[in-house]
Amino acid sequence: MTNQQQKNQRTILMLFGMTIIPFCIAWYFSTLPPSKTTNNGELIIPVVETEKTDFSGFDKFSADNMNELSGHWLIANVIPTQDCNKLCLDAIYKSKQLHLMLSKDLTRVRRVVLLLDDSEPEKVANWWKDDTRLLRIKPSKVLINKIKQIRKGQVPDGVLFLIDPLGNIMMQYEPGFDPYKVEKDLKKLLNVSQIG
Repeated sequence: MTNQQQKNQRTILMLFGMTIIPFCIAWYFSTLPPSKTTNNGELIIPVVETEKTDFSGFDKFSADNMNELSGHWLIANVIPTQDCNKLCLDAIYKSKQLHLMLSKDLTRVRRVVLLLDDSEPEKVANWWKDDTRLLRIKPSKVLINKIKQIRKGQVPDGVLFLIDPLGNIMMQYEPGFDPYKVEKDLKKLLNVSQIG
């Protein structure tokens, strides 16, 4: 066999390998089971839609600043009863720290607390006395029912929701959540988000 024939055979084998090997690799990866999700919170499937009318200001400051909600991602602490216990207060503090950790994305996100039970603004003001930017929201009965459905009837103190700029409740975190893990999820969402 001449040198030219050997070169031709090697060229043919290389071309064959270049076409078949990527196909085999792709086939192998398609047969693997799907990998676990990389998010730390629990994705709410399907997302729960809200309307602007589902949110009303709990106190004068919040009522005057309701326009802050529009077009922003929301970090929403939930206060299910008239008593915000230590777990609840810790969750509000952690969400404040989480908001500060967002640095350059800080302006794209707003913090809110959703007060599910009837409370008087004067009696609960000490829960956030040093938190001048926190919006306090009284959700509609429809939204309260949706939140209870997400939580299967039991809404614990300290639960946290992420709400996208379109008003969809799309992720939840259990009481005692780690703000660093929430930050990781939120930064991923903000990086891929075309809105808010």
